[in-house]
Amino acid sequence: MQEDSSAAHAVGVRAANRVNGEGRVGDRAAGENPVRWLPAVVGAIATAAVIGVPTDIIANPWFSREIPVRWWEYPVLAATCALTAMWFGIRVLPDSRTDPRGGVDRGSAGAFGGAALAMFAVGCPVCNKLVLFAIGTSGALGVWAPMQPFLAVVSLALLLCAVVFRWRRRDCGPACAA
Repeated sequence: MQEDSSAAHAVGVRAANRVNGEGRVGDRAAGENPVRWLPAVVGAIATAAVIGVPTDIIANPWFSREIPVRWWEYPVLAATCALTAMWFGIRVLPDSRTDPRGGVDRGSAGAFGGAALAMFAVGCPVCNKLVLFAIGTSGALGVWAPMQPFLAVVSLALLLCAVVFRWRRRDCGPACAA
């Protein structure tokens, strides 16, 4: 019984120290959610606009497609937006963001690479000038179009890995300090 009360007292003292700014919590208040909602929502909307508008998955007057949108492109765009929102919404510790060798965010390559690959995966196969220049129209329809679903899977896997990597480095506040 004595051990239980001293353990509870120690936990209470540590919690009080964190609230008073003496703990290892960083700049977060005790009990604050490690998810930032505004960057998550802005990230999802920006991803939908940057990928969905030029690929004409989101109908608009500025871009058009020669090949109609295929059924699987809608869920890929939605999953890309959701994973990008998760990546932007996870709060990471300030000292764990940068690579000591390069000074850039260590988890950003997977996120941005996955989103860029998703754009190639859901885009119109004959509207991509790089593909047309490299393999021509028949190659775009015969080679590139069948590869696009596999590119979509790879892009979503990259985004998922980036989200998991960022989640593992998140600032989880008092839960991690104990």
